[in-house]
This record gives sequence, C-alpha cells and structure tokens, in this order.
Amino acid sequence: MKTIGIICGGFSSEYEISLKSATTIVENFPEEYTAVMIIMNSEGWKVNTSGGEVEFDIRHMSYVDGELKQIDAAIVYVHGDPGENGKIQALLEMKGIPYLNSGPLASALSFDKWYCNQFLRAFGVPVAKSVFLRKRDELSEESIISELGLPLFVKPSDSGSSYGISKVNTHDEIGEALNIAFREGRSVVVESFLKGTEVTCGVYRGRSGIHALPLTEIATENEFFDYEAKYHGKSQEITPARVSEAVKDKVQSRAKFIYELLNLRSIARIDFMIVGDEPYVIEVNTTPGFSPASIVPQMIKCEGNTIKEFWREITETELV
Repeated sequence: MKTIGIICGGFSSEYEISLKSATTIVENFPEEYTAVMIIMNSEGWKVNTSGGEVEFDIRHMSYVDGELKQIDAAIVYVHGDPGENGKIQALLEMKGIPYLNSGPLASALSFDKWYCNQFLRAFGVPVAKSVFLRKRDELSEESIISELGLPLFVKPSDSGSSYGISKVNTHDEIGEALNIAFREGRSVVVESFLKGTEVTCGVYRGRSGIHALPLTEIATENEFFDYEAKYHGKSQEITPARVSEAVKDKVQSRAKFIYELLNLRSIARIDFMIVGDEPYVIEVNTTPGFSPASIVPQMIKCEGNTIKEFWREITETELV
C-alpha cells in the first residue's frame, strides 16, 4: 500500500485554510492508499500520526511511527508560499518523490497574477487591462487612474492569498489599497474593473482526458469575492451557475484550453468574469481551497461524484 503525503501549512496568510483543505483530503482519500498529513511552516515539518505529531525528515522524506516510514508520493496542498508557487514541487523533484500537482514552472507562472495573465493574453485569452508595480511609488496614482479608470482592483501579484485585494471606487482610496497590497506581496497588479457575472470552473485530468467540472457562480454580499466573502459566509456560491448553455460551454472550453496551455496537473480552478457573453480570466488557482466549505467539493457533489472517487481518479491518472 503506497503512502501519500498530503503536504500543507506554509508561510502565507491562508495557513489555517491549507490545514482544513488537507484534512478534508486525508479524511476522504481512497482506502487503497495510506494518506498522511504533513504540516510544514517556518519551524519545521511534522507528520500527524495516530500517536500524535512526529518530525518529518525532508532529507530522506521519512518519519518514524513505530518504525521508519517513507512517503511514496505527495500532494502539495499549501496555499501560497512555498507550495502554490512550486517551491515544494521543486524539492520533491530533487528528492525523486512523485507528486500529483502542477510542476514548478507551471505553478510559479500561475501563482503570479500579472505574469500569468500576460502569458494568457499572448495566446488570445481575454484578461483585464492592467498595470504592474514593483514598488509602491513606481507610478503616480493619477497616472494609474488615467490608464485604467475607476473603479479598479489592486492586488498583490505574487501572492496566492485572498488577502491584500482591494476594490478602489474613488481616487482617495487608491493610496491605502496600494499599501495593503504591498504588505502581502513584493509586486502589485492594478486591474481595470470588469462588470459582469463571476464564475469559476474546476478542471482536472481524469481517465478520459481533461475534464471540466460544473461551473459555480459567485454572488457576493461584499464589493467583491474577498477573504471574508470566501471563508466567512459573505457570498452565495451557486452550483451550477445560472448561465446559458452556450456560455457554460465557452467557459469550460476556455478553462480546459488554459489548463493544457499552462501544462497543469491534478485539480486547478480558473476564475472568470463573464462580460456580455465573453469570459475574461481573473486568475488561475493550482491549489484551490478544499475545505468542506470550498467551491471544488461543491462542484464534485453537483456532478454526482464523491471526493474519494475524485481523488482516486486523479491519483490513478497522475501517479504513473
């Protein structure tokens, strides 16, 4: 029986969400595998065992639980740094440990909102008009507003977290929005406002190829789908989304195209804003939330599948 290490935790603001996601995966993993939860943070790596937490040796990818045990493969479920950006995947490759996630390059590219969207734009995928900042005062606030108009969004570019994102409605708000974003990331992207219906599409590679899950519509009580809306019940997540069959097909087709173009693996979730009948990409998530309240489990249920069968199919497909 192969042992699969579900690596979670990390250094980002979504540490606790990562633990909840990993717990859901471990509790619903196919019984033909042994799934263990590996928690990493700035203090080190630990494994949850029946006898409590024990040290995880990243040099040998092993731990002691009565006897010395090694993981045969891994699923990286760290939201943000150093998992969603591909650093742990690079470590696993150096150690010769197979994993089910997107690789280091695909993860790093998808993680950075600016670079990912510019890459997609080059292949004809519609994205919002945007401005990229490496330091707080690189461009004047007036020039940014002149370029993009109001309202607009300010986001940390190199952060997988939902923290640090602001919707700016007036000139007076942009300064503080930039300050907040730069506290979360080293670079910031400012995007023009897209007015429409927000939907998201889960995509994975299964037995029959790349498969798109049912769409979920995001109807938030807040200004936008921020951390509070996502995790504190300030939004309605409607699955399946209330869109026409033609729009649904267009979104799913575009999501699968992006999945293949970016060379993604396992589950990814791609967020869109539908303007008219045109789906604009908001961002690509290679480690989407997987807690009981998260969107992807809702999509799986809507399709009539179970989380256990979902991970069984991914494991059989990706662990070759």
